[in-house]
Amino acid sequence: MEAFEMRAIEVSKTIRVPEEVEIKMEGKRITVKGPKGTLTRDFSYVPISMEVKDKEIYIWARWPSKKETALVGTIYSHIQNMITGVRKGFTYKLKIVFSHFPISVKVKDNYVLIENFTGERNPRRAKIIGNPKIKILSEDIIVQGINLEEVSQTAANIEQATKVKKKDPRVFLDGIYVYERTEGMEE
Repeated sequence: MEAFEMRAIEVSKTIRVPEEVEIKMEGKRITVKGPKGTLTRDFSYVPISMEVKDKEIYIWARWPSKKETALVGTIYSHIQNMITGVRKGFTYKLKIVFSHFPISVKVKDNYVLIENFTGERNPRRAKIIGNPKIKILSEDIIVQGINLEEVSQTAANIEQATKVKKKDPRVFLDGIYVYERTEGMEE
């Protein structure tokens, strides 16, 4: 006799929307508006059902495959991050670490320029994704914004731009490293 895999009839999640946040849905395009700004995201490519009712968002899939079950949780997390972003925002703090050659960092156009990294003549460039605010202090870089993907990817690009190759990373500690991730933006 063959063993059959049991499947859930329905997988669903509910998000309660806080009072200060306004949510609008057109098809599968969700717009979240809050005190810090507005974020819009299109989920039309996802085979999941969504509905907004009385300050609550319902996300569900009937007779879901494993992939669809995972997608329900993924969409839930994306919308939660959008709500957190428009309410509080996100902050990533990076530390500039050097031992001999002082690193200087500047923002120019859509790039962060890292000059004099390990004495290199040409500056290294890290692309700024979207429009997060970047503050450069003496030994810190602060990346802030309402879109988590943009803030975290920009911080990762800065960190990756200073990766030391072909040298022992225990000895050559020069670089720029993320040391703190928080919800909320400092004014």
